[in-house]
Amino acid sequence: MSPSAPLPHVPLVGRLVTVAPLTLDDLPELHRAIGRPEVFAGGWGGGAAAYRADYDGWAEFMRGYLLWDSGLVYGVRRTTPGPDAGELLGTTTVGQVDLRCESAHLGWTAYAPEVWGTGVNVETKLLVLGSLFDHGLGRVQIQADGANERSRAAILRLGATFEGVQRRTQPRADGSWRDTAVYSVLADEWPGVRDGLMRRLETVQQPSR
Repeated sequence: MSPSAPLPHVPLVGRLVTVAPLTLDDLPELHRAIGRPEVFAGGWGGGAAAYRADYDGWAEFMRGYLLWDSGLVYGVRRTTPGPDAGELLGTTTVGQVDLRCESAHLGWTAYAPEVWGTGVNVETKLLVLGSLFDHGLGRVQIQADGANERSRAAILRLGATFEGVQRRTQPRADGSWRDTAVYSVLADEWPGVRDGLMRRLETVQQPSR
């Protein structure tokens, strides 16, 4: 099946998280989740120098950084029942969608540090990748700053294939130049990747406060 129309930007509901469209009105809540220096320290957003301690500066940065006009910007919310159900835990974006080439880039992903190492990222990727391949994409790229070992290891654990490092691809916020580690999942690989993610969900730590 080849994609023939813009990809749908709709809620994707899982057992742990719901991945739903994010709007600029959600920025105050997103700030509580990821407006932390440790989120930027590994390279997200251009690295530690991009962090803004005050909300107004952070919100201005986020309005320019996420692909509000050209991508599918999602918020990742807690599905699990309880008083924290619906809590915003982070964000992820589908960008650089090329329907002719049946490809897209899944990235711009950040979560509250409290849910790092839990099932949040596993189920988020399961839901979003599943939606993209169900709608006819043949290749989804995932990438990270070459110096961000934590993110690179997480991408490999998802089951993506390492394609190589593109050198000097873009400036970081501190003016240094980033090398980009590129990974991908292809449509014919997706059933195996999907099964691996589902097995991980059976054993990974559940998100908690």
